[in-house]
Amino acid sequence: MSPVDRSRLPQPGADRPFHFPRIVTRTLPNGLEVRAVTHRAVPLVSMVLLVPGGSSVDPADRHGLASITAGLLDEGSRGQSALEVADRVARIGGDLDLDVGADAVVVALTTLDRFLETGLALVHEIVTEPNLADDDFNRIRNLRIERLRQMKDHAAAMAERAFARVLYGSHAYGHLAMGTEAAMTAMTVDDTRALHAALFVPAGSTLVIAGDRSEEALLDAASGTFANWRPAASAMAVDRGAALAPPPPAPLVRLGVVPRPGAPQSELRIGHVCAPRSTPDYHALLTLNTMLGGQFVSRLNMNLREDKGYTYGVRTGFDLRKGMGPFVVQTSVGTDVTVPAIIEVLKELRDIAATRPTTPDELALARATVSKGYPRGFETAVQVARSVAQLALHGLPDSYFEDFIPRLSQVTEDEVSRVAQQYLSLDRLTAIIVGDVDKIAQSLPELGLGPHQALNTEF
Repeated sequence: MSPVDRSRLPQPGADRPFHFPRIVTRTLPNGLEVRAVTHRAVPLVSMVLLVPGGSSVDPADRHGLASITAGLLDEGSRGQSALEVADRVARIGGDLDLDVGADAVVVALTTLDRFLETGLALVHEIVTEPNLADDDFNRIRNLRIERLRQMKDHAAAMAERAFARVLYGSHAYGHLAMGTEAAMTAMTVDDTRALHAALFVPAGSTLVIAGDRSEEALLDAASGTFANWRPAASAMAVDRGAALAPPPPAPLVRLGVVPRPGAPQSELRIGHVCAPRSTPDYHALLTLNTMLGGQFVSRLNMNLREDKGYTYGVRTGFDLRKGMGPFVVQTSVGTDVTVPAIIEVLKELRDIAATRPTTPDELALARATVSKGYPRGFETAVQVARSVAQLALHGLPDSYFEDFIPRLSQVTEDEVSRVAQQYLSLDRLTAIIVGDVDKIAQSLPELGLGPHQALNTEF
């Protein structure tokens, strides 16, 4: 007979020490910072080029410009077509990825170690010498316009767009990376060429390489390829600090409804502008979020899903960025329970900040949820490289990852209660509903958020 007691869950053991590999940094004469990490698990190498200034540098009348410009990088370079570039990536067993966030553009390539120099040369080429051809631009723009039209039927996309606009207005975070159909239609290929020359420059950018070689060998390889990167002249100026400007002190609308006649469900976004990634309360906020809506057994999910049956799932997040990022609750509920669901969300936010603070068991579970799986985020070379790039983006110390679990373990119940009271503000909160307004309008006053306002989400 098994000696294991299966009548109760096993108690988690103490966290094992986590050691992040050494980061060695070199700044090239052109201003490019190169960070190297040795990763010996497999003979692969991952390179991540981080260019600060993502969608937040979009001109006010050309939202989506950074995204489409970055999207053209792998559409051909040095006169070669997109298919020819893709074939070159495939020949080295590579995986090329382009990503545009609110604060940065990331170009990442993973390949076999023996193709390190080839991979570096390819990344350098597509970043510094893309074709930015008329035909490619027109094709990509038409595809994006069609995608934006399709998003008009996607409730989650409508909610995300409305939420950003209501929280941030004309601030750099007030639009999504995809932009709008009107802005995309008015855009020209010359706009992408001007932004490319202004944005993709070595000074301020960071290249991270993680691979099966010594740090010095990785740095030497990067230096040999990227030392000749020179900024190009541009008629466009980009404001990389635009996202650091103060957002509106209050949301433009406390209760907004995006009409979706006949919708059987309401898509919800509830939250407010919160804090930047640099906040010293990051670990306490992460712990708070885990117990509030960051795991299956969180308070909100156990309430709205398991107890009330309003939704298949609800989650919360502190989307902390270089500037003031938002706190958001997101879920989808049946139309008939839209108002009751929002009432329960507001109740849970109020309770965790005041009347029902975190318990020792909740804190222990939240801490274990985050810490026990933490090392899994650094198993591969690409995970390591992307993580180091985030250190560069947010100005975090090289010791951050090793200090993470010890710092997490120091978070107390009082600290969680303090950040809940400080960062969860029902007075500044906005609620966005994408749903059938005719069926829910009469019950909306029950929320106590004032009269609702119909929102028109332009795509």
